[in-house]
Amino acid sequence: MNHPQLDTWIELGNELKSISEETLEDLAFRAGQRNPWFTKGSVEKAINGIATLLKEENLKSWVQNYPDIPVDLPKKIGVVMAGNIPGVGFHDLLSILLSGHIAKVKYSSQDQVIINFILNKLFNLNPQLSDKVEIVDKLKDFDAVIATGSDNTGRYFDYYFGKYPNIIRRNRTSAAILTGEESDKELKKLGEDIFTYFGLGCRNVSLILVPEGYDFKKFFEAIEDFNSVINHHKYNNNYDYNKSIYLVNKEDHLDNGFLLLKKTDNQIVSPISVVYYKEYKNKEELHNYLESANDKIQCIVGQDDKFIGFGEAQNPKPWDYADNIDTLHFLSNLQ
Repeated sequence: MNHPQLDTWIELGNELKSISEETLEDLAFRAGQRNPWFTKGSVEKAINGIATLLKEENLKSWVQNYPDIPVDLPKKIGVVMAGNIPGVGFHDLLSILLSGHIAKVKYSSQDQVIINFILNKLFNLNPQLSDKVEIVDKLKDFDAVIATGSDNTGRYFDYYFGKYPNIIRRNRTSAAILTGEESDKELKKLGEDIFTYFGLGCRNVSLILVPEGYDFKKFFEAIEDFNSVINHHKYNNNYDYNKSIYLVNKEDHLDNGFLLLKKTDNQIVSPISVVYYKEYKNKEELHNYLESANDKIQCIVGQDDKFIGFGEAQNPKPWDYADNIDTLHFLSNLQ
């Protein structure tokens, strides 16, 4: 299938991959003024991730499974973007435009700079696409909605958008499964899954499942190189706050000076600077737990081939959909 937009998106990916250090510095500075979590490292990681999404082999493998795009009759798709990590709304924008629809974009106040930067590059490459994107302060006059937020905003979205065809996303997080047989290298890579974007993304690991009696000493030694996160003032504030709560309430926890580990029974989405852990007796108990928590877990990291490899949680492919809802299928079937 030769999609009419593919060359544009591939070229956009090439441009993002080769932006200068000066441009990156400026982008990170402006993004960080709106959202202090958006450090240069986070912005660079996000831009590189988007460039990887737009690799020719990734795009072609993805769109060939959707013979009905672009659609014959474009619809207006309202998209409410999140702002937890840099450029997080890009995949929805890409999906809408590839589908041939019109995007009515309501930015998050936390993440306008990155999306604007990408849109400007896109429109320079293909001016016709500028007619397919409208930036709005308030959503109205639309045919369908894709909205991403928290569990609280999800209820608000249900109320306002429930009568339209919609995808409404809520809080999710990711989990890692350890057996005790992981190498130091694998555990260090798990640190990337935990600390990238300071743990703010749905693909960040905030729950570790371990066999009964697991000794975290090796884990703490392996992630020591990530200790610089404590130098970020907002992360440090979260760490100090959560640590003080646990100490005042005399709650058992483990602490290596920049990460708190807290045993949990039912909680999955941990606060910033905290990772929950849960013990399992055997594979059957582990499987049953994962089944019960399925609607809260975005992805699972582990040694087994059916899981994502350690260090790869924040490197999704275009077909790794948020909340596991197939956005292109939704968009290609709107009547």
